Amino acid sequence: MPYFNSYDGTTLFYSVTGRGPALVCLAGGPGADVRDLGSLSGLDGFRTLVMLDGRAAGRSEVPTDRASCAFTEQARDLEELRRQLEIERLDVLAHSAGTLTAQAFAADHPEKLGRLILITPVGLVSREVDEAEVTVIRTRRADEPGSAEALAAGAQPWSYGAWSDATRRHYEAEATYPQPPSWLREAFYVRPVSGAAAATAVARRAAVLSPVLVVAGSEDGVAGVRTPRRVASCYPVGRLEILSGCGHWPWIDEPTAFRDLVTGFLDD
Repeated sequence: MPYFNSYDGTTLFYSVTGRGPALVCLAGGPGADVRDLGSLSGLDGFRTLVMLDGRAAGRSEVPTDRASCAFTEQARDLEELRRQLEIERLDVLAHSAGTLTAQAFAADHPEKLGRLILITPVGLVSREVDEAEVTVIRTRRADEPGSAEALAAGAQPWSYGAWSDATRRHYEAEATYPQPPSWLREAFYVRPVSGAAAATAVARRAAVLSPVLVVAGSEDGVAGVRTPRRVASCYPVGRLEILSGCGHWPWIDEPTAFRDLVTGFLDD
């Protein structure tokens, strides 16, 4: 199992599977085990997936410096991984909270970025979910078939496009992975930026000229659609795709449509 020591000596875990050019993949959470992504509906048949566990997540080390777990700092781990793998320009795929780390890396090192794929992002420069929108989605979906069964199992039915055998297996697998420390969420998101600092952070992302694909789920009761739309609109070569019937994990809900979309973007 590959490990590497990052810029401050923290030991991070990553796995490598598949074939073809490398695609570095980050899970959400924050603090989700990267195994949560699985094979991303078979993307390993087209790309070499470099699956990185973030700080204090999965099989990576829990650093003594909690401030180093902020997404802005974890972007430095991506650059260190790129350097150690000797890849000139990283293609990066990130899910949910992990999209903040990926976007921070893109803003810090635009010349080191190839293509960027942001799956159901929670924000652009901080957690910026439109709570009113996700409340509407959750309320609308409350009486869907399977919702009561999902709630009884402890799951959030609005996280998925539908409660099915595939989504049940995904949810049950998540429970078997190591859980992050209780303080990680606060450390990861740090304080929301506002005013001039926010404008500067947004401008730095708008200066990223690499192609960016943002994937949203039309039924996503976690991140919604408005936030992914805002993220996509920030990037000069940004593209938004809303997958109908999908929730927060679109590769689980619509694996073929998701795989075709991502491979088409990477091969374009």
